Amino acid sequence: MELKSQWHRLDPATRRWLLDNPGCVVLPRTISTIVARVADEPVVRDQHGAIQLSAADVSFIRARLHGSIPEAGGHRFFDAVQPGSGPEPGSGAEPQNGGESGHHLD
Repeated sequence: MELKSQWHRLDPATRRWLLDNPGCVVLPRTISTIVARVADEPVVRDQHGAIQLSAADVSFIRARLHGSIPEAGGHRFFDAVQPGSGPEPGSGAEPQNGGESGHHLD
């Protein structure tokens, strides 16, 4: 079983556990039971009911954790301008602070 191919079938709590424990190479019995239940192929478990992750599975989890693989079905939106930053100088756009330039004329 490859965890990458089953990721979309895991519930959010199980995915969160995997992301919170990226160094775990042997899944605890409770997590292994969930993974085995949703897998569409046979899953090898040890005598204690645990699943040992492959190096590819561990790399996949770490990649998910560091954001290099977006959430399946999810969309990521990015602002073109950072919050609190105004228009670029010389663009002719008005400042975002209520129309005041920060300069006071007496």
